[in-house]
Amino acid sequence: MLGAHEQRSEVARLLSQISDEYEAAQRGLAGLSFGMSQHEFITARMENMGQLHTQLQSIVGDVAIAMIADRLNTIHS
Repeated sequence: MLGAHEQRSEVARLLSQISDEYEAAQRGLAGLSFGMSQHEFITARMENMGQLHTQLQSIVGDVAIAMIADRLNTIHS
């Protein structure tokens, strides 16, 4: 079991990775995809976000999706 500090670090890491995947998917909408179709690229990013959400939820529970929404809202602010 993780200590409080390790949990905060893991939560921060997961939220950062989710943000990175989201931003990559956003860039995939506007940019060119190399070696795979744009749809496959974006789908892969969204699937990664789903896996990261599951990991985050195992640490913080049902509040995970609210944390993700807050993080993604800051990207567009």
